[in-house]
Amino acid sequence: MRKIAAAVMLALIAGPALAQDHIQQYGEEAKPKTEAQNAEDRRAERAYQRSLSNVPDQKPVDPWGAARGDDGSKNSAAPTKPAVRHSSKAKSGGTVN
Repeated sequence: MRKIAAAVMLALIAGPALAQDHIQQYGEEAKPKTEAQNAEDRRAERAYQRSLSNVPDQKPVDPWGAARGDDGSKNSAAPTKPAVRHSSKAKSGGTVN
């Protein structure tokens, strides 16, 4: 019974894969487009260009501009912290009394 169920499942999975249209393989020449496909491509390209012209121009964004202030853009380097100095007495690995 399990073998029959497995065969049915494989058939159900393979069905949609075999029903796909032809996929162009490497090195295979593309089929020439019909006039209707060319007209549809031109129409889609014009619609895309029209949609791009509807997008407004945007100003450059500086999200930290208000935090920095006016002179912050000129002096962008942050002050460095001084190096931490260790005491001259090195602690040994023994216990502390």
